[in-house]
Amino acid sequence: MHVLVSYDIVNHKVRRRVMKLLKNFGHRVQLSVYECDLDEATYLRMKEGVEQLIDERLDSVRYYHLCKGCLRNVVICGWGAVLEDEGFDII
Repeated sequence: MHVLVSYDIVNHKVRRRVMKLLKNFGHRVQLSVYECDLDEATYLRMKEGVEQLIDERLDSVRYYHLCKGCLRNVVICGWGAVLEDEGFDII
């Protein structure tokens, strides 16, 4: 599944920890936005890791699930590209 993750985190240290965590799961496309191509178990592990770091009273993290059709409709102005991790076939 393709997931767009955006965050607004008040504490600088927590924001850096979330940023480092998300780097392990996807590509940073803007300062507080990551694109991730994950299976369900990996998505849940990422989400759990983020939720352990943030203060839900002060911080906001949003997870947008995008289907393949939605990815084809992404429009980018300026630099950047829609990144899709290459899969592989086992023969």
